[in-house]
Amino acid sequence: MSQNIKKESSETMLYGVEDTPPKGLAILLALQHILAAFAGIIAVPLVVSSALGLPVDQTSALVSAAIFVAGLATILQSKGLGPIGARVSGMMGTDFTFANPAISVGSQFGLAGVVGATIAGSFVEIILSRFIKPLMRFFPPLITGTVVTLIGITLLPVSMDWAAGGAGASDYASVENVSIAFVVMLFTLFLNHYGKGMMKTASVFFGMVFGYVLCIFLGKVDLSAVNEAAWIALPNVFGFGVRFELSAILAFIPAYVVSLIGTVGIMMAIGEASGQKMTSERAANGVLADGVGSLLAGVFGAGPNTAFSQNVGLITLTKVASRQVMVLAGILLAILGVFPKVSALISIMPQPVLGGVGVIMFGLVAAQGVKTLATVKMGDRELLIISLAFALGIGVTVRPDLLSNLPLALQMIFSSGISTGTIVALILNQVLKEQ
Repeated sequence: MSQNIKKESSETMLYGVEDTPPKGLAILLALQHILAAFAGIIAVPLVVSSALGLPVDQTSALVSAAIFVAGLATILQSKGLGPIGARVSGMMGTDFTFANPAISVGSQFGLAGVVGATIAGSFVEIILSRFIKPLMRFFPPLITGTVVTLIGITLLPVSMDWAAGGAGASDYASVENVSIAFVVMLFTLFLNHYGKGMMKTASVFFGMVFGYVLCIFLGKVDLSAVNEAAWIALPNVFGFGVRFELSAILAFIPAYVVSLIGTVGIMMAIGEASGQKMTSERAANGVLADGVGSLLAGVFGAGPNTAFSQNVGLITLTKVASRQVMVLAGILLAILGVFPKVSALISIMPQPVLGGVGVIMFGLVAAQGVKTLATVKMGDRELLIISLAFALGIGVTVRPDLLSNLPLALQMIFSSGISTGTIVALILNQVLKEQ
């Protein structure tokens, strides 16, 4: 039955993984992916810079490097190079999993220590990626569906924060912010359902542009960051220096393990959304792209790279899984990393606009996982596995303080609802034998 669903999904795609949309549409679709992921790409370097008290020039360099490397890693993941890359529509960027270790290492050894730990730690993921293939037999549809559903559910609080104006915003949950998010959500929803051609396919892009313009008229867009940004920022190899410290490297290893687990789940989610069978080799190559992307990140002074889950919902919503679109998104990202003024224009997009489209995208990811679970014969054993994986995965997402007294390594591994739920589901699937 699962194969039939794969076939049906493939047939309903407007552009499959190997298809190439017309150039004009491809650019809009690529921008759509960039707009959906951009806040996540720049958030980690901004948080790390703030925590370390870095000067403006170093903060700008970190942000530009993060954008530039995210572009390179996205190209590697989607286009592929030899065994590197899953060759599916996969966006890459720096994840918050690496924020705490980067702050910890940076406070002791400076940015040079962060660079050294990023490079050394990347080899751990590169080596582990070669052992993914024999592990994929532990990912039947029961586990795949659970993981994909968790990806969507654990992202929903992020979209809620966006809709409210952004976590920590002085006007958090104001009527104006929530109303903007609601209007953008309705506009995108109706455009996707009733629109034709390009308007339907690029509905998220047009929804965000509509929301951006609306916020300009409402006086919610501050252009000062654009004025202050430099015109050009060329990539700087080892611009912060490099320092290898064993304690710093050990601090990064648990985060790389979490990244590996998350990437396997996201690769499966992309496969589900694209109507493609995610083979063990593809998943392993996707993790390898994580490792190589992180190695490049260290060289250019950015944080470790991993697969982004935000963009999976776009594939489901637009029915466009073309990896050529994502390669183009990677190229545009790399260009944006060189021209800070342009990237600043995107980075100041008001959070409620992202919230309006995020609710739809992340909800669709969860629905895709439910669709997979619907193909599984449900007994008491299966319900126990799903319920406990959901309970703990969602639990640590909404109540992260539960982990505050655990050792730092365990905090990193279980701080992600995706990794927690995945680990729980994998263990229970082996421990609870079928009767």
